[in-house]
Amino acid sequence: MYIKCWGSRGSIAVAGQEYNRYGGETTCIQIQAQSGETVIIDAGTGLRKLGLDLPVNSNTHYYMLFTHTHWDHISGFPFFKPLQDSSVTLTIYNSSFYTLSVKEIISNIMAPPFFPITMKEMQANVIYEENIKTSFSIGSLDITTIPLSHPGGGFGYRFSENGKVFVFLTDNELTFNHPGGRTIEEYTEFCKNADLVFHDMEFTPEEYPAKINWGHSCCTDVLELAMNANVKKLGLFHINQERTDDAMDKMVDMCQDIVIKKSSTMTCIGVACDMEINI
Repeated sequence: MYIKCWGSRGSIAVAGQEYNRYGGETTCIQIQAQSGETVIIDAGTGLRKLGLDLPVNSNTHYYMLFTHTHWDHISGFPFFKPLQDSSVTLTIYNSSFYTLSVKEIISNIMAPPFFPITMKEMQANVIYEENIKTSFSIGSLDITTIPLSHPGGGFGYRFSENGKVFVFLTDNELTFNHPGGRTIEEYTEFCKNADLVFHDMEFTPEEYPAKINWGHSCCTDVLELAMNANVKKLGLFHINQERTDDAMDKMVDMCQDIVIKKSSTMTCIGVACDMEINI
C-alpha cells in the first residue's frame, strides 16, 4: 500500500517560509492499492496539486472518500483538473453530513455565487456510490469506517491490504463526546496493530484546555491511544494553521520523547505535504 500526503494542514491553507517543510495545503491523502486503484481521502487544497500529478487516459478511474465536509476538506474540489477530462471516471462515496449528501454539498459550492462553473459543466464521468456500508472494498483494499467525534460528525477509515493496515482519523476529539462519536476504547480497537496511523493531534497539552469541544485532539491523548493499540508508526496530522515548521519540530520531539519514556517501540512523525510512505 502506497500512501502520499498532499495536504496535512488544518482549518485553512497557509503560505510562507515558516511553513515550507511541513507545507501549507489542507487535507488530501492519496492511497495506491496494489491492484492499481487510486483512492483519494478528502478534497482540501492539496487536491489541486494531486490532480496535476495524476495520469489521465481512457482507462482512468479514481475513487474519493470524505471524512467530513468542512471547508478545509472540500475547498480543493473545484480545482481538481481531472474533472475537466471526459476520459476520467470519478466514483465518490456519497456520505451524508448535516443532513446533506456529498453530492448536494459539492453541487452547492460549485454554483453561483460561490463558483462560476457548475458540476454539470465538468467533463468527467462522476458516479456517486449510494450504498455505503461500514465495511467495503476498493480493489485489493478492504476498508472499514468509524464515526468521528467532531462537530457535525464524520468518518474515519481503516485500510487493510495483504496484512498491512493504515488508519486515518483526522478531526477527531478523543476526550470530548461529540454526538455520534465513539469512546477512546473503540478508537483504540479501531487502530489496533496498525502499521501506520495518521491522527488529528492539533493541540499541545498547554493549548488544549482552551479548545475543548472544538473537535480536535491533544497530542498526549493520541499518543496514549496509539501505544495502547500497538501502532507501529504514528503521524501527527491536522497541523494548526499557525504552527510553524520549528514549532512543529518541537511538537514531534516532545511526542517522541514521551514514547521513549513509556518504553514503546512506536515511531512518531509529523505528516508533511509530499510525504510518501509504503507499508
